[in-house]
Amino acid sequence: MPDTARAEQLAFAIEPISADALPPKLRETCESLLIDYAGLCVAARRLDYVKSVKAALDTGGLCTAIGHEGGFDPAGAAILNGTAAHGEDFDDTFEGGPVHAGAVILPAVLAAADRHGLSGADALRGIAVGLEVTCRLSTVIPKAVHKAGFHPTAVFGAMGAAAGVGAALRSKPAELVNALGIAGSMASGIIEYLTEGTWTKRLHPGWAAQSGYRAAMLARSNFVGPRTVLEGKHGLFQGFAHSRDGDWDALLDGFGRRWVSETIAFKPYACGTMTHPYIDCARRLRDQGVVPDQILAIDCDTAEGYVHRLWEPLADKQRVPNGYAGKFSIPYCIAAGLVLGDAGLDAFTDDRAADPRLRAVAAKVRYRIDPNDPYPKRFTGHIRATLADGRVAELRQPHFRGGASEPLPRHEIEAKFISNARYGGWTEVRADQFLAFARRAFTAERIDLTPFRG
Repeated sequence: MPDTARAEQLAFAIEPISADALPPKLRETCESLLIDYAGLCVAARRLDYVKSVKAALDTGGLCTAIGHEGGFDPAGAAILNGTAAHGEDFDDTFEGGPVHAGAVILPAVLAAADRHGLSGADALRGIAVGLEVTCRLSTVIPKAVHKAGFHPTAVFGAMGAAAGVGAALRSKPAELVNALGIAGSMASGIIEYLTEGTWTKRLHPGWAAQSGYRAAMLARSNFVGPRTVLEGKHGLFQGFAHSRDGDWDALLDGFGRRWVSETIAFKPYACGTMTHPYIDCARRLRDQGVVPDQILAIDCDTAEGYVHRLWEPLADKQRVPNGYAGKFSIPYCIAAGLVLGDAGLDAFTDDRAADPRLRAVAAKVRYRIDPNDPYPKRFTGHIRATLADGRVAELRQPHFRGGASEPLPRHEIEAKFISNARYGGWTEVRADQFLAFARRAFTAERIDLTPFRG
């Protein structure tokens, strides 16, 4: 047994962090995440999978599910908000993971803020810590969790949520260690949803959020978890990555002084992150005047690390069974960019997935693995279109637009929020009220989300 376990080192690094000392860029990222998150919750609030989750919950608690009438208990609010925020795959992402941290951490910490009357500064501290833990954990053994068949957001998100809620509540280091140890037994999330485009991935961030909240509360009640939850021979990484041979400096080095979560990316398209550079290439091809009937074949260079999720089985990815499955098909997303000129929420309905124009283009898309692709450090795209007149049009996108190399400016994030809020039925006045709230939320004496129910 180690003298000091990894979870203990992490807890000691979390303890002295103060909201007042957070760098301005990180504060801005957290504020932008709050805005993006709320828009996504509203956009999805009337969709079938969100209605299903809501129907399974008990109502009458103190906590807010954004866009829904009434109150919920903290775990219920966390699972409903987390599912809605991630459900359309339009939420934030961390390129080094990849992992969706905001859709887990914000619902967990905001539920705790609702339940325990936390200040904006306490909520900000918890969100910053939770984001950082989630993002850093995803880089300890890159790609291994996905390769083993699990969803990193679900696995690492539960740990980050436990740390974030604990930090917001100012838990002692021993309590944080126990919270992490408990959350390790709550982490879960298989990626079998890919086979038929079913709903379980949508649930993963909400489940992780409520698991993290419960783990933090159990720890505050003196429930004991394993301090070797991360590196132990039966620990998190052995279980979900099938290895304990990781870069532990990626988790611990400079924690609380250097913030990797400052580079969290905001999505311009409502689909899997690695599809985005390919959509950009397809849109540029469209802008050059190329129309689908001119195309004989589209060949793409790609990374081996996501072939099993976004390319294979190729015949199924070329002919997706529903709109949700289209979000995780590079052939379909290329077709959307080329035929529709965009890949927003309307590009991934079931009717759109059956559109013969999109299916015709997707059937022409093939791939080859580029051994030099930089994934997961960078997400790239490539299209080589062979045209009927013999010409070849080749386009490359060297980075993820919205990420560290080309961040979305704040005005675009706010415009995305307004569009999503409108999609979910909020008026422009209501959307403006939330923007005003978000700009002052982390300086408020108490976080109050009750005006944004219903």
